[in-house]
Amino acid sequence: MNFAFKTLLLATVLGLAGCSIFKQDTPAGPASSASAEGPADEVAKPSAEVPTTRLITAQTPAVRAYRKIGAQHIYKAYPKRIYKGKIPPLVYAVVVTETDIDSTGKVTGVYFSRTPSHAPEVSGMIAQLIKDASPLPNPGKLGGHTYVDTWLWDRSGNFQLDTLTLGQRSR
Repeated sequence: MNFAFKTLLLATVLGLAGCSIFKQDTPAGPASSASAEGPADEVAKPSAEVPTTRLITAQTPAVRAYRKIGAQHIYKAYPKRIYKGKIPPLVYAVVVTETDIDSTGKVTGVYFSRTPSHAPEVSGMIAQLIKDASPLPNPGKLGGHTYVDTWLWDRSGNFQLDTLTLGQRSR
């Protein structure tokens, strides 16, 4: 074998040796000093920190479905305030709301995870619109939870909800 081929082979072997795909999973910390030759069929016990109940997240299909139902309810409550067509590329304000609702759909709180610093008045207007549209549709099996949506607010005071947006114009 020539020198260039040997060098390339050595570089490839060293590169692959560093890949995590070829490394054996071993626990870190003081417990890693335990024998690595323990029983192969030993099952790890669940940690006390891991919940044993199913969590409802923003990506749960039922939550995504309710997001559309909630957005449609708001659209029906304010049909003249809905921005028609595609939203402009530079929307006046983007506000992310977290609306707590009880098991009947009654709004129990409106909070914001994103508010525009240049348009602080918009958050208050959105909170009032949500409260005035209460109760939202009954969440059914979801029960009380937090309905999250993003409001795309135009300078005119019209809006679209990200869940039902028609998209954004390029210019």
